[in-house]
Amino acid sequence: MIAFDTNVLVRLLVRDEPEQFAAATAILERAVEAGDACYLCDTVLCETEWVLTTVYDASRADVLAAFHEITSDGRFALEGPDEISQALAAYERGKAQLSDYLIGERSRARGARTTYTFDRGLRNREGFTLLD
Repeated sequence: MIAFDTNVLVRLLVRDEPEQFAAATAILERAVEAGDACYLCDTVLCETEWVLTTVYDASRADVLAAFHEITSDGRFALEGPDEISQALAAYERGKAQLSDYLIGERSRARGARTTYTFDRGLRNREGFTLLD
């Protein structure tokens, strides 16, 4: 298995640096040919959402489309794919960042009854308790 850092995944998604896109694509293709998957940890996914929205001014719909492409692409191995899918569904319906929903899903999967937060974007979201 190989792994990608955020900047490599972003290059694959936005294709704005042709040489870096080609290098990232070549590494991914070589891994697939060798029977390896490319691991994307939660941190890379969260950073990617941040980069897409802040640097590239991507809309929520654009981010969701990119992440659905990633999660359905068998070349990538994800940390807890079911929890990521649940976090993406919450992100689609909610106002908070993907990282917030992923924190909630990871916490719930590990037995937390709730995740306390000051983030008002998570008000009335299942699995979160807003502190005033």
